Amino acid sequence: MGSEASGSGPALQELVREAEISLLECKVCFERFGHRQQRRPRNLPCGHVVCLACVAALAHPRTLALECPFCRRACRGCDTSDCLPVLHLLELLGSTLRPGPAAPRAAPCAPGALTCHRAFGGWGTLVNPTGLALCPKTGRVVVVHDGRRRVKIFDSGGGCAHQFGEKGEAAQDVRYPLDVTVTNDCHVVVTDAGDRSIKVFDFFGQIKLVIAGQFSLPWGVETTPQNRVVVTDAEAGSLHLLEVDFPAGVLQRTERLQVHLCSPRGVAVSWLTGAIAVLEHPLGLGSAVSSTTVKVFSPTMQLISQVDSFGLSLFFPSRITASAVTFDHQGNVIVADTSGQAVVCLGKPEEFPILKPIITHGLSHPVALTFTKQNALLVLDSAAHSIKVYKADWG
Repeated sequence: MGSEASGSGPALQELVREAEISLLECKVCFERFGHRQQRRPRNLPCGHVVCLACVAALAHPRTLALECPFCRRACRGCDTSDCLPVLHLLELLGSTLRPGPAAPRAAPCAPGALTCHRAFGGWGTLVNPTGLALCPKTGRVVVVHDGRRRVKIFDSGGGCAHQFGEKGEAAQDVRYPLDVTVTNDCHVVVTDAGDRSIKVFDFFGQIKLVIAGQFSLPWGVETTPQNRVVVTDAEAGSLHLLEVDFPAGVLQRTERLQVHLCSPRGVAVSWLTGAIAVLEHPLGLGSAVSSTTVKVFSPTMQLISQVDSFGLSLFFPSRITASAVTFDHQGNVIVADTSGQAVVCLGKPEEFPILKPIITHGLSHPVALTFTKQNALLVLDSAAHSIKVYKADWG
């Protein structure tokens, strides 16, 4: 009986944390709901729930007209009402909730830690962004998000240079983008969960190719040094290689590289070694606790190493939930951690895991990572709807 009671403590904490993230957090601003006026949960007529501050921000100042940020149903700010179930849940959990995000986790700056030099984007410019990529030739930043035009390209100064990918039902439209990559010859490849397809555009937004009917749920996408594209299928549990004649818009060959993966999402390719990292999101039966696994394969698809959330917890004092993965220029595996609002270096695959936090402050909900040629790390922070540029300070 005593062992059952002692084991229930961590499980209860995980359950409370899952409720806090899934139910008690506004999915527009990612702030926790509360009883204070600006953070009160409000029902929209469509059934989605956002905080009062976001209702005020989304509503037209004169007509109060607004669009649900999730289903795009039109309504008026005055048509919203308090969400009583969420308010009751807040009262029920009470003091079991962790302190608010105003006091971020304090962590010592590790050697090689990065600091934020600037940020661009922001609410309105970006809406709930999900994917990030760099154009290898121009250095421009490409982001996919939930705006009316789903693909946005930023210049080196952080200004919007171009946008395309209309929200719509046509084959060339982009319904629900999850990730993006830019090929060596400047073609933009988007995974679209809306119609379960891969869409290829030139850098000016002209559609070149739609690959449909081959994927259950295409998610992560990345370009290889050979100008091929690797794609994860989260629903089928597989990893695919696509060979495409991008200028001609012709799919030449597809190959299934891996099967029996557990809900693979993020994917990254090391340009130094050719290794491929896949981020899995397995969910145990009867468990609502999120867990992640990083698997790294050689160029011949032999498993080199892997580590999951539990394994990382043996080396790190707090839980790590990986939401994105990339390689740095030295071949180290870098992951974004949504639990700790941080970015962590796991070391080289053959040395897993050598945990070194490289960003510990200034992030809310990191969902994508990429390095520039100048070794700056770009982090897509979906809670802030912005791209943050981190660099090493050499004193």
